[in-house]
Amino acid sequence: MPACAPFAATETPADPARTSQLDVAGELLTLLRDTTTEPRPDTQLEALTLAVAADLPVLLWGEPGIGKTAALTQLAAALDLPLTTVIASVHEPSDFSGLPVVGDDPAEQGVPMAPPDWAVRLVRAGRGLLFLDELSTAPPAVQAALLRLVLERRIGSLQLPPGIRIVAAANPRSSVADGWELSPPLANRFVHLQWTHDHEVVVRGLGGTWPRATLPRLDPEKLPEAVSHARRAVCGLLSARPALVHRLPGNEARRGGPWPSPRSWEMTLCLIAFATAAGSSRDVLSLLVRGTVGDGPGLELLAALDRMDLPDPEALLADPAGAALPERGDLRQAVLDGVVEAVRRRPEQSRWDAAWALLARAVETGAPDLVVVPATTLATLRQEEWDVPPSIEGLAGVVSLSRRADHAATRATAAAKAGR
Repeated sequence: MPACAPFAATETPADPARTSQLDVAGELLTLLRDTTTEPRPDTQLEALTLAVAADLPVLLWGEPGIGKTAALTQLAAALDLPLTTVIASVHEPSDFSGLPVVGDDPAEQGVPMAPPDWAVRLVRAGRGLLFLDELSTAPPAVQAALLRLVLERRIGSLQLPPGIRIVAAANPRSSVADGWELSPPLANRFVHLQWTHDHEVVVRGLGGTWPRATLPRLDPEKLPEAVSHARRAVCGLLSARPALVHRLPGNEARRGGPWPSPRSWEMTLCLIAFATAAGSSRDVLSLLVRGTVGDGPGLELLAALDRMDLPDPEALLADPAGAALPERGDLRQAVLDGVVEAVRRRPEQSRWDAAWALLARAVETGAPDLVVVPATTLATLRQEEWDVPPSIEGLAGVVSLSRRADHAATRATAAAKAGR
């Protein structure tokens, strides 16, 4: 036997037990990944799908491990869109602005900017979901390179087709190592959604059933009305509050979130139209509006939308017995004040009587204290020749009782202060 025989390479037979156990482990992993979906109301998921349908870039903010990536994976699968994930923090600016490729005659032909391979695959597919992950850990130079991608859908000399949707995810700066605040120009290009976990959704999902992401059903007959409604709301607010057209926050952290600008107001108008055509809830619309122009301007816009939906005071005065008053106290108060103001503008006995009938109906169907101020104001509008309607008798006790309660509360507050 040669001296080197003990060191000769020999073939080791496959270990059946080890192969078998790996196969079993694979089967177990397959069972663990075998989940299903169900239709389930989910406000933040509906807001995400509505923004995706509107073809607006969305940025999901949430703590690590909250499920942002899983939500995007499930969304892509539900919408049958190929998912392309790009970790923004591990790329160079040239990966988004394009790499220069010198041709045969650059002085004559110029130097084209070649896009990365993932962008070429997206264009070839013609549709897909581009997921920009870890956006808050991308340095400023990379964020600057992302500006054209997010707004103009251009990567180098390549134009992404309309079938591509863009969604990004980021962690708060306090939750990441080496994190950066988003630059104001980049932040102003996104619809910002705060991604949180719902205990029931997580528990049911771990049990194998997650909420199903579906695109909103837009009513074709509502499209013109939805556009008109959105334009009236946004233009009406900005006409009354011109300072809200553009307001760059002074705080650096807030500049990296939603804030009002002509660009973000245009996005807001689009989202209102989509939400109206889809019949979305006010909670969904609130997430989208506040996530585009910020909390303050967003809440003002929501209040303006609420006022737009209020019934016409003239219609209520024409048929007080059949009037449908809002359930919410603030909206009901606004309606009653509007009715009294309508009587003030055109004081007539029949209109004054109808207003009292409407206040009586409001007492029957809601909180009595809401009629105190309108009733007091309406009483001052009476002219000498007008008879007192029977409905005022029932309201007199309510107004008197409310006033006594107010006086009692004032005295109690004064006594408490005196005893300190």
